[in-house]
Amino acid sequence: MADKTEQSAAESVHRTERVLVTMIASIVALSILAFVARIVGAVVGVDDYTAGAWPVVTVLPLIGLPVAILLIIAFVVVTVVRRGRESRGTTR
Repeated sequence: MADKTEQSAAESVHRTERVLVTMIASIVALSILAFVARIVGAVVGVDDYTAGAWPVVTVLPLIGLPVAILLIIAFVVVTVVRRGRESRGTTR
């Protein structure tokens, strides 16, 4: 009986939703790591943020977090549309 429940739960999550969740988690994690690296750099005493990888580390959270919010909105829309289709009994 437990095997059937696990199988139906796995079937309810579609590939699109798994990809969106993975993208959201990786972008947020990378942005937070870049933010922490910038803070650690300031504590250590880095003075020149224009050389090396520092420009990317500085800009990454400014771009990554808004993109993650847009992906969260896309995930909610995809989930609502899928559940609406499932409740009506129509699938794509």
